[in-house]
Amino acid sequence: MDQDGATPMTEPGGYGRRAAPEPTAETVAAWLRANPGFLADRPDLVQHLTPPRQDRGEGVVDFQYFMVERLRQEVERLKEQQRELIGTTRANLNNQNRIHAAILFLLDARSFEQLIQTVTTELAVLLDLDVACLVVESNGQDIPHVHKSGVRVVEEGMVAGILGRRDLLLRGGIEGDPALYGSAAGLVRSEALIRLHISDDTPPGLLAFGARDPDMFHQGQGTELVGFLARVIERCIRGWLELPA
Repeated sequence: MDQDGATPMTEPGGYGRRAAPEPTAETVAAWLRANPGFLADRPDLVQHLTPPRQDRGEGVVDFQYFMVERLRQEVERLKEQQRELIGTTRANLNNQNRIHAAILFLLDARSFEQLIQTVTTELAVLLDLDVACLVVESNGQDIPHVHKSGVRVVEEGMVAGILGRRDLLLRGGIEGDPALYGSAAGLVRSEALIRLHISDDTPPGLLAFGARDPDMFHQGQGTELVGFLARVIERCIRGWLELPA
């Protein structure tokens, strides 16, 4: 009891307990000797340990130290690769879900006008883009519904001039082309351009996706999903206009 007759907070029978003492180096060493398999069961802890450099005399290199350091760096490298793989997998799954949702919206269109509105407005929201455009070359004739739909009409030969023989082009760190994006061109810093072949009876076209993020589209990305989306759009337009393949 203290001078006031109260029971100390940390004594047995008091209101609290004395904090456990911090383990000393000797107690840790003794515990490890009694449990020799501890680190073998937890190899991830090895990278947090600093092995001693043995003094083998002047001019003698301690290879054990460098080998352990190399193993530690290798473990960290593998962990970083694992983190990158998990991040890439999550991003791919997210993109796949977005494409699936976009296709369902296209299939739900109840008119040709609604289909084109879905392509030129709603796809940008569904795919987290800044702008999505349907581009058609001019053939000197009236193109059905262009004046209502907002489809962008470009000069003849422009699609081939951009894509060449490719069906798809990804570019980052660019400035948007007003011919493709109109007044929204100033937002575009990366783009995905996909050739559209509606029918032999229609002029060439392309699907233009633009983003303000300069790294959203770039060479080396997978193109299967966005290419599949373009094929779905081709078939939807062909069906509404009753055109042959």
